[in-house]
Amino acid sequence: MTLLDLAPAGPAPAPASVVRALYPLVSAEAMAEAAASLTGAAIEPADLEQAVWLRLLERLAGEGPPVDPARWVRDAVRGEARRARRTARHERPYRDDSAADPAGCPERLALGADERRALRAAVDRLPGRCARLLAAMLAPNDPTYREIAGKLGMSQGSLGPIRSRCLGCLRRMLAAEVAAPELRGKER
Repeated sequence: MTLLDLAPAGPAPAPASVVRALYPLVSAEAMAEAAASLTGAAIEPADLEQAVWLRLLERLAGEGPPVDPARWVRDAVRGEARRARRTARHERPYRDDSAADPAGCPERLALGADERRALRAAVDRLPGRCARLLAAMLAPNDPTYREIAGKLGMSQGSLGPIRSRCLGCLRRMLAAEVAAPELRGKER
């Protein structure tokens, strides 16, 4: 059973026949109005159609069918599009400040801690002063180059080039630990 079946029977044309007759026009008008409104707030043609059908069924139940159905459909579609644009202009997206931060979820915290442990272990395996230099740079208090140079007894100007060589060594060491991808397909 649909809303069309609930309409009172009488001398007025059956709502189903009015809907069948106006369906192509409502669909075309809603599509055209939605395409024309792309410069403003986006309106879905299906939403416009649904609103117009609702207005038509309400009208059929109260006043009967419109005298000039084509004009009524055009006016109804434009009116619903204006209403939808006005509503979209005044709506603001809901922002829930109480939602948990995805970066602070337990899985990411555990993964980050695991990655930091792996990095510290790799830094500890570096040769000579590279391990001390990178450990000093990874210190939680975020020391300056001057503080690191004083702590390690090095000149501040040599920290950059040594750090660069140590990071290259760390990069090569970590790349060697990562398993090489297997060959796929034919081997040549």
